[in-house]
Amino acid sequence: MKKWLLTCVTLALVAAAGPAAAAGLLDEIKQRGKVVVGTEAAFEPFEFVKDGKIVGYNKEILDYIVADMGVELEQLNLPFQGILPGVLARKFDFVATSVAINEERAKKYAYTRPIGAFANAIVVREDNKDIKSPDDLNGRIVATQLASSVQPVLEAHDKSLKAAGGSGYKELKLYQAFPETHVALASGQVDAISIATPSAAVLMKKRPGVYKVVGTVGEASYLSWVTRPDDLDLRDYINSKIDELREAGQLKKWQRKWFGFTMKTPKEDYLPPNAF
Repeated sequence: MKKWLLTCVTLALVAAAGPAAAAGLLDEIKQRGKVVVGTEAAFEPFEFVKDGKIVGYNKEILDYIVADMGVELEQLNLPFQGILPGVLARKFDFVATSVAINEERAKKYAYTRPIGAFANAIVVREDNKDIKSPDDLNGRIVATQLASSVQPVLEAHDKSLKAAGGSGYKELKLYQAFPETHVALASGQVDAISIATPSAAVLMKKRPGVYKVVGTVGEASYLSWVTRPDDLDLRDYINSKIDELREAGQLKKWQRKWFGFTMKTPKEDYLPPNAF
C-alpha cells in the first residue's frame, strides 16, 4: 500500500510539473520580461537606421507584436551574414528582419507568415545605354549582398549566360550590406546590382535620375521572419499577430506608407514542401 501511494504521489507530481516543463519560448520570454531579436537594419524601407533608431516597415510590425507580449524589446542590429547562424546559436529569440523564403532555408528555420514579397531587380545607372536587360550583363561587373538570397540567383544567371554562348559576368562582387552596392553602382565601381524590387523602387524615388531597373532575374519570392524549428510556439504566436494586422488592413496601410504600393502576404501556400 505504501509503495502504491508513493507511486501515485510521484505520478501526480510529474503530471503537475508537466505543463511547466513543456512551457515554450513564448512563456519563457514573458517570464523574463524581455524579448531579444536579431535585425539587419540596412534594408530600407523594411528596416533601417534613422536618427540613431531602427525604423521601417518591419519595425512597425515588431512594435505591435512586442506591445501585445507586454515585454521589453532588445533589438540587435547585426550584419545579415550573422543573423541566421545567430538564431540557431540562441544568441537571440528570433529574427525580425526580411528573410527570403526558399527551400534550402526552410530545412533549417521556421518561417513566419510573409510580411512582404519581392523579385530580384537588376539596377543600372540611369545614363547606361548598353545594358537594356539582364541578358546584356556578359562581361559586366555585377554586385549584390554576400549570403543574401540574391547571390545564388545571380550565380545561376551567370551560368545561364555562359551556357547560351556568352562570356558571363566579368565579376560578381559581394558586399556586406545592400546600401554598399548602391554606392558602388553610383560611383561606377560596378556596372549593375541586384536588389529586391521594393528596395529598388524606394532607391529610385530617393535618388531620381541616378538609377533605373532593366529587368529581373530568378523567381519572385516572399519575405518572412524566422524562428528556430523547436520554437514553433513563438512562430505560431507571431503568425497570429501578422494575421491580425493583415485582416485589419494594417499591413497594407504600412506598406503604402513605407513603399507606396502593396504586396501579397498570403496566409497559405507560401512554404516549400516539408517546411516547418
